[in-house]
Amino acid sequence: MSHNKSDIEKRVAELRATLDNYNYQYYVLDNPTVPDAEYDRLLRELQQLESEHPELVSADSPTQRVGGEHSKKFGDIRHELPMLSINNAMSTEEVVDFDRRLKKTLNIESVEYVCEPKFDGLAISLLYISGKLVRAATRGDGYTGENILHNAREVSDIPKTLQGTPFEPNIDLFIAETYSNTVPHKIEVRGEVYMKKSVFENLNKKLVNKGEKLLANPRNAAAGSLRLLDSKKAKQRKLSFFAYSIGYVSDEFELPQTQFKRLKFVEKLGFPVCDKVKVVSNVSACIKYYEEMLIERESLDYEIDGIVYKVNDIALQDKAGYVSKAPKWAIAHKLPPQEESTKLLSIDFQVGRTGALTPVARLEPVSVGGVTVSNATLHNMDEIARLDARIGDTVIIRRAGDVIPQVVSVILEKRPPDAEEILTPTNCPVCDSPVERTKGEAVIRCTGGLVCSAQRNESIKHFASRKAMDIDGLGDKLVEIFAEKGMVKTISDLYRLKAADIAALERMGEKSAENLINALEHSKNTTLPKFLYSLGIREVGEVTAKNIAHHFLTLDAIINASQEELESVPDVGPIVAHHIRAFFDNDENIEQINELKQLGVNWPDIEQTSDDELPLKGKTYVITGTLDGISRTEAKSKLEALGAKVSGSVSSKTTALIAGASAGSKLKKAQELGVEVLDQSFLDSL
Repeated sequence: MSHNKSDIEKRVAELRATLDNYNYQYYVLDNPTVPDAEYDRLLRELQQLESEHPELVSADSPTQRVGGEHSKKFGDIRHELPMLSINNAMSTEEVVDFDRRLKKTLNIESVEYVCEPKFDGLAISLLYISGKLVRAATRGDGYTGENILHNAREVSDIPKTLQGTPFEPNIDLFIAETYSNTVPHKIEVRGEVYMKKSVFENLNKKLVNKGEKLLANPRNAAAGSLRLLDSKKAKQRKLSFFAYSIGYVSDEFELPQTQFKRLKFVEKLGFPVCDKVKVVSNVSACIKYYEEMLIERESLDYEIDGIVYKVNDIALQDKAGYVSKAPKWAIAHKLPPQEESTKLLSIDFQVGRTGALTPVARLEPVSVGGVTVSNATLHNMDEIARLDARIGDTVIIRRAGDVIPQVVSVILEKRPPDAEEILTPTNCPVCDSPVERTKGEAVIRCTGGLVCSAQRNESIKHFASRKAMDIDGLGDKLVEIFAEKGMVKTISDLYRLKAADIAALERMGEKSAENLINALEHSKNTTLPKFLYSLGIREVGEVTAKNIAHHFLTLDAIINASQEELESVPDVGPIVAHHIRAFFDNDENIEQINELKQLGVNWPDIEQTSDDELPLKGKTYVITGTLDGISRTEAKSKLEALGAKVSGSVSSKTTALIAGASAGSKLKKAQELGVEVLDQSFLDSL
């Protein structure tokens, strides 16, 4: 289909206006409204049109600029040397084509590259004079950035003073590799400020608990943190930094002549450099590195959105030169996006084991990170209100690894006139019972209890799980089949199942049925803590169930305990005590417990133990590594039975670390803190 000149000019103007708006949102407001993938598509379209119609190219086009306008609130900083951007390659073919053009330009047969992860954070410049940090600036438009020194000082990875002896002006020209302990009089180091995934997740959890708006992604969180007016708040964000290049260096100093050696030099100065950086011999090795990092991407504790390939030889970099806003000797090979935009078609509410209703967005299918996504979580009604999400909206979906995709924002300018408001349900979508919302909670819950099939099925799955009654072979799918066919309506019905009825089910046979019946029979012999946990009382996890059982010793004592008596148990507060009391005040629940006991579910008595008989009381242990012949759960139970507390992390209060084979970071931390390290023989001696 052909287009006339006026249509093309109109489309170019539209693209420039849209991209300028997106740049403003990204660089100035730190609040991008579209995913990077959408921005890249529009930029590619504009580049293509300008390539086909060079007479339409103008100096103010987004294709000709490095970045965008920056915020003015902290003042401007003029870069010593421009902070250029890097052109993108969206496919392997484009990388190969880049390599072909480069070899032709350099008139050589092969190019050695440095492969570096492309961090998804905020590029900054750090200037040091006589080894002291004196200036920090964002990239901005590539020539002028924003002064962020007050917040850069709060990033723990950024050295305030460089390691080495500052250069004295009376020394003649010297070479970095010879004078490795000398710091240039003036040097500008460039890199990326980012927020670790783990820090980002913890920050969002805190925001949810406070009922505040969630941060969209780690990049936004990092950029926003650097622009906070209060540097103390910026410090609390726990930002990180990777150095990746040197900008300006004073004339007396001669830098190493390869990209990789320059990174090593920067590392000697005290900057963190990513340990994934690698030198490769040709473009084929670049592609292999890309494929390896694509797999490893999810295990990294920082976001990357591509791989940067740079010519390693600095002389060849200089020979290749620059074009427009980018060097000819480097290219960024983009990874599949983890954010995409799509349409919100409808909302369903799923009912969990505790009756919690979770809104699930049904989406127009879209590929995110190489996986087709058609559903995403919206957490709760408060989050829907914060997002101002409506049916029919165009929304941004984020997916990282195995994490459930989530809706992170709404593109309000794309909202259709007939977008529908999402209303809080008044009744359960499964059993039609009224829903309620406890004061102080964001979650709404079905009041149907055991009459709600959704809760019933989830309760049965929990009852059968490994840490509860441990009914081997009774998976989620089989529970759903039993419920669908009316074979199991309550947890006690599990013990009424007949082998012949199970064998008659599709994909089941006599042997499978017999194995399940044997597993059910075996599960009847349990412990009071496991049985209490298996009942699925809200807020009662394994540790709480164990504490309650060992405090009251018998189930009857627990059932008859008052709210005040329950609160006297360690780790049991008013809310948990209320949930326990409410559970046992329900006649249907007591009826179920009695039926289970009549069907043979039993446990041995818990003997009263005095403090004198608990030799490890008051001591705290951490278990790490692989143990021989005993699981960590069994080892934990063994220690707790002797009065010890078992923690998941090492601290100065840890009595000792019990280290099995292949112990990792916990062992290192214990050694750093001077915590005693024991081997498995300690457990065997107990």
